Amino acid sequence: MGKQDLSIVKIGGKLIENEERLSSFLRDFAALKGPKILVHGGGNMATEMASKLGFATQMIDGRRITDANSLKVIVMTYGGLINKSIVARLQALGANAIGLCGADGKSIISKKRAVKEIDYGFVGDIETVNVSFINSLLGQECIPVFSAISATLEGQLLNTNGDSVAAEISKAMSSVYNTRLYFCFEKAGVLANPQDENSVIAEIDKDKYKQLLENKVISEGMLPKLHNCFEALEHGVNEIFLGNADIFKPDNSCTKITR
Repeated sequence: MGKQDLSIVKIGGKLIENEERLSSFLRDFAALKGPKILVHGGGNMATEMASKLGFATQMIDGRRITDANSLKVIVMTYGGLINKSIVARLQALGANAIGLCGADGKSIISKKRAVKEIDYGFVGDIETVNVSFINSLLGQECIPVFSAISATLEGQLLNTNGDSVAAEISKAMSSVYNTRLYFCFEKAGVLANPQDENSVIAEIDKDKYKQLLENKVISEGMLPKLHNCFEALEHGVNEIFLGNADIFKPDNSCTKITR
């Protein structure tokens, strides 16, 4: 018997903050057939919460420096407020979701990022994904909803890039399933012209990617996402799609990443 299909979907912070788009997305996600996993971030909400608590947020080249206070806010916001709200809303839609972070069931174990030129603080680089634990939840027809938090074996919680969480789960689960990875964010896909929302590039393979890089078509923010995509494809992930909250709607355009 062939492998079953598994959908892993990552939603970004800007989508989470837009109530209308989030509601529409969650309805589509709940209706998605077969086993599925949801991964979410929530960077802007964490920044806003930190500000209310009187904590400064430090960014270097668009990346958050996670000091001890930032980590507390991230765990509260991602693992608490956002995660449990999404789980409750999926339950209301008849989707049996369970909220998790990497510490739960040792599902995502990481190590604290080594200090090179920059000390990112309490940031995790993923080392292992607990396939049997996640698979046991899927076997009970549960939908794991992961916040972008992992943990070390010693029990230290770490802020972890949400795209990396989704990609690493997809790679690990491809030993058991045909994995399909979706990145949902505010754009309709990878754009040929960043100013034109309708200029979605329908498909990108490695040759097309090199060409886009040489012609400097891809925006800075999209580069790490695409790097994650091609690495995931090389490690067993079957298909990857990039698009907005309407990614599961029948006539919606998005970008497909292929080998």
